[in-house]
Amino acid sequence: MSEVAAVVVNYKTAALTVACVASLRADGVDEVVVVDSGSGDDTGERLAASDPAAVFVPLARNPGYGAAANAGVRRTSAPTVLIANADLVVRPGTVAALASALAADPCLAVVGPRIDRPDGTRYPSARAFPSLLDALGHGFAGLVTTDNPWSRRYLRSDQEAPGPSDWVSGACFAARREAWDSVGGFDEGYFMFMEDVDLCWRLRRAGWDVAYEPAGVVTHVEGASRAYAPYRMILAHHRSLLRYAWRTGTWRDRLVLPVVAVGLVLRGVIMAARTALASRRGPARRLP
Repeated sequence: MSEVAAVVVNYKTAALTVACVASLRADGVDEVVVVDSGSGDDTGERLAASDPAAVFVPLARNPGYGAAANAGVRRTSAPTVLIANADLVVRPGTVAALASALAADPCLAVVGPRIDRPDGTRYPSARAFPSLLDALGHGFAGLVTTDNPWSRRYLRSDQEAPGPSDWVSGACFAARREAWDSVGGFDEGYFMFMEDVDLCWRLRRAGWDVAYEPAGVVTHVEGASRAYAPYRMILAHHRSLLRYAWRTGTWRDRLVLPVVAVGLVLRGVIMAARTALASRRGPARRLP
């Protein structure tokens, strides 16, 4: 599959990265670029031993997910790029399904697969752009349960069929290079979180479409890299939410953003407290 290049972003998940690359090779991807975000470990050596043809791009520091992905895309000229977290495995036929969806619709910029968790439950990849009200409702009620009207509208958890989507998860998607370049890829102002929502929002404003294709399936561990810096990730998440709200909000939305910011601080404190309590129950999980 020479017209598809895969870009895998790694941070301290060497064994999972090797497994991810192996699954991409098994699914026919000829060109694989692995970007290491300053892990300071033996990822390069492990990758060279398992797949010497893969391109390894070591970064001196961790610039964030979007910036690392952009660095990987710049190392390839393929007309289709598949962006992937390192902590996922691509099931057979996934790359072909995503590439076929792009080939069938010249207006389609990004297409995302179905994302399963290791326990077999489905992660909601295809989602709606959240209104400020839905974002706040999901942000707080979703800490307890996603069975609430705000979360249901935002997560669209019941979507099973292929079709249009406001945005798809950046954990894994295929992008048309022409569309990607037209908007400059990910906005590197987002360190983590919301860079995928923002990318799809900008693509849609530029006249491109986004879609969900469940014929492609990946299994995603979810949060493997975040486990190494949980509090920094909480801060990054809430900063990204504010950045996105400011960029996409109406002038009325922006008037209430100071109040929203206070709410996000409260939510961040709640999440940090929950993380601290969880860490006291046992040692943090460290992945190979």
